[in-house]
Amino acid sequence: MNTHFHAIIPAGGSGTRLWPLSRRATPKFLHDVLGLGRTLLQATWDRVAPFVGDDRVWVVTGESHFDQVAEQLPHIARGQIITEPSPKDSAAAIGLAAMIIAREDPDAIVGSFSADHSITNVDEFRLVIDQAVAAAETGDIVTIGIMPRNPATAYGYIETGELLGLDGAPTARRALAFAEKPEASTARQYVNSGRYRWNAGMFIAKASSLLDILAEEDPALYSGLARIAEAWHTPDHDEVLSAVWPGLEKRAIDYVVAEPAAAAGRVIVIPGDFGWDDVGDFDSVARLRQPVPGEPRGVISIGGNTDLLEVDASGVVFSEGPRTVAIVGLEDLVVVDTDDVLLITSRSHAQDVKKAVSVAGERGLDELL
Repeated sequence: MNTHFHAIIPAGGSGTRLWPLSRRATPKFLHDVLGLGRTLLQATWDRVAPFVGDDRVWVVTGESHFDQVAEQLPHIARGQIITEPSPKDSAAAIGLAAMIIAREDPDAIVGSFSADHSITNVDEFRLVIDQAVAAAETGDIVTIGIMPRNPATAYGYIETGELLGLDGAPTARRALAFAEKPEASTARQYVNSGRYRWNAGMFIAKASSLLDILAEEDPALYSGLARIAEAWHTPDHDEVLSAVWPGLEKRAIDYVVAEPAAAAGRVIVIPGDFGWDDVGDFDSVARLRQPVPGEPRGVISIGGNTDLLEVDASGVVFSEGPRTVAIVGLEDLVVVDTDDVLLITSRSHAQDVKKAVSVAGERGLDELL
């Protein structure tokens, strides 16, 4: 284990495709979305903390979620929960964390691992991250490229090049380019070529290398974050944060760091195949919980004490409390039953749940958001 490796867990986003389970006040990473006994945030901690050590795991989250994160992660030091006054996307979140870490450990290698993803093969995941840490010693930015299961249009892609022959990272390849979420025909071409991997948004790099690229590509964002980091452990913390943070640009780290670095030939890809999923909607949840091939399909119950009455039906049901739910003659149904909202949709329309959130907002139903 590299004693300078630090894990950053960005824990943000409202998860509108998992509404009404996921809300602004309680985003999806705070929920046991998969019904496995641990929230998505806790499962992320379970993966990375044994790998890097409790004292080198950092969570970046909204100010309003500090207490919930601290309660769910009792082993994290409160000083390692970095709070943001408002969402500014991943460049600001990861950049600030990298700056704070680098001030404590100038030789730090940082890895960002989203709080709301699922990984089923943790042992393989750790082997891949071992390679990524070794590759990061080169000073390049390292990312994980997921072997595509299908020509998905919901993910960005990474085009990979030749093997690099790096010590400690035998599968490392050069990243040639990042591609946006494609149309279906383009996605099929990507997958059929064998050269493309899904972009899971995991980046591993020397903190100094990441910050050098950030300074070069977005000097204003870098300067603002530097002012905040310098004041982080001082009495001026609150004043500087409230003065500088609102003016920071809202940008993803992919655009600020990864894509320019790839264009300059400074990104390495470690291919990974460890059961990754971004748990982006209820179709993802159903897929992750569905029976193994050959077993009969049915209705999966998650949460609460749901008493299911199912007849010729399949899908997934979430319930926050005791409830009898009867489903007859419907396939691939999604039912989410909370105290104030009942959602009924199908797996094929799971991506459209966010539209219902938009309609609720337009009607002024802020208490439901």
